[in-house]
Amino acid sequence: MATEDKAAHKATELKGKVKEGVGDATDDDQLKAEGETDQAKGNLKQAGDKVKDAFKK
Repeated sequence: MATEDKAAHKATELKGKVKEGVGDATDDDQLKAEGETDQAKGNLKQAGDKVKDAFKK
């Protein structure tokens, strides 16, 4: 798995955390939900990366 892909997936997760935090601070439920979705996407992609790496060994 390319390091760039792993970094992008981690960035998606972190972007989601920021969105969720801003949404929570501003009482913006839609932004908070988007942040949670971004985090889930990032986590799922990272899990996929780990599975791919495990099969390469």
